[in-house]
Amino acid sequence: MIIFWIITVSLAFILLVSIYNLITAPVAGTSSFNNETNPLVSVLIPARNEENNISKCLNYLLAQDYSPLEILVLNDHSTDKTGKIVEDYEVRNKQIKLINGKDLPEGWLGKNWACHQLSNEAQGNYLLFLDADVRIEKETISSTLAEMNNAEAKLISVFSTQIIKSFGEWMIVPLMNWLLLAFLPLRLVYSSRKKSFVAANGQFMFWERETYFNISGHKAVQDKVVEDMEFARICKSRKIKIKTMLGGNLIFCQMYNGLSDAKKGFSKNFYPGFSINSFVFLMMITLFIVIFLLPFALVFSSTLYIIPLLLIVLIRVFISIISKQNIAFNIILHPLQMLFMFFIGINSVISSKTGKIEWKGRRF
Repeated sequence: MIIFWIITVSLAFILLVSIYNLITAPVAGTSSFNNETNPLVSVLIPARNEENNISKCLNYLLAQDYSPLEILVLNDHSTDKTGKIVEDYEVRNKQIKLINGKDLPEGWLGKNWACHQLSNEAQGNYLLFLDADVRIEKETISSTLAEMNNAEAKLISVFSTQIIKSFGEWMIVPLMNWLLLAFLPLRLVYSSRKKSFVAANGQFMFWERETYFNISGHKAVQDKVVEDMEFARICKSRKIKIKTMLGGNLIFCQMYNGLSDAKKGFSKNFYPGFSINSFVFLMMITLFIVIFLLPFALVFSSTLYIIPLLLIVLIRVFISIISKQNIAFNIILHPLQMLFMFFIGINSVISSKTGKIEWKGRRF
């Protein structure tokens, strides 16, 4: 009975967090930016072997209803056609500028070094760091500016609405929003001063220029694997207002292509993103297995465990609704997703400790 009550009370609390997020989580929406003179926005895209994504990303940016925009793309030693594709766009569009990345210096990680180079070239009053696989609707930049002004925030970060295509991706990609929205009241990232309420996503980071450079920009996180969360912690520690939102119907991303890609990407970020002791992390994911998977086995020994199973289903329903994900898929695949979460968590710790984290041909 002790195990039953531990599981049930824990799930009831998590359900309350999920309901709170369903009602209050900030979601990117259409807002009008009213200003006599529009400030220049620099869109900064680090691109390493992005030939399958960069054209779509640039097309969405060129369709924005906001101006003035400058779009800077850094070709980070790509071995595919990324540089040539951006060159062709640069010839046809004055807004777009291609930058060829310099060699990676000691003490820097690849993406952070690419973003640092981009920021040094940017002229905008606002800096939008955008991953090449992100798609933004035409109102996104104007609406984000309006949100930033209304909220008096210095950084707005967005967890994109995920595009999930393959079965392998369904095993892993939904875990990101599940971890975010089951355990963190997202609104409190903005409204609370407590340092424990932090979250940010490097896919979409919209900075006020002065604030970004005041905290030393990407130099402040030059060797951090999960630089977005480090930025969030820095902002919280300095009482800088940040607002973290969900992508809604404006901002989309297909993070990975297939199971192998998703496993590598999630392993890279999972353990480092929590910034906690490895033993504590392993105990945490073990507890997740006990709470979210054990009831499926124990229900055969006692019908009481139908209660925690119903709570699990409700949690997955609410988070799927907020995340704009297929509810049936997340419920049916829940046990498999939990197993993947556990084993990827172990792999993330091992890879981090042994220096075997690899992404886009680079080791971290």
